[in-house]
Amino acid sequence: MTDDSTLTADQFAEAGLPDWTWRDDAIHAHLETGDFATGLRLVNRIGEAAEAMNHHPDLDLRYPHLDVRLSSHDAGGVTDRDVRLARTISEYAADEGVGSG
Repeated sequence: MTDDSTLTADQFAEAGLPDWTWRDDAIHAHLETGDFATGLRLVNRIGEAAEAMNHHPDLDLRYPHLDVRLSSHDAGGVTDRDVRLARTISEYAADEGVGSG
């Protein structure tokens, strides 16, 4: 599968990303940051990774959580790029002590 090939929900499930759910042809994570400062640090780290990949998530930072939505608009669904960025985001969340909810 190439970066531009869209995945099915079943293919995404095989990626083993427990913090993420499939909904409406995108993958979503609800991250319980606990406070705004932690959420902001996480948003900044995600932003840097997204820029490096030229792949930009939808982020919604609120006290005390961060909602993330990933989809490859150019491909019309979820691709391997989304899975790679989701894995990176989950690693960053773990580094910050942030769990999913």
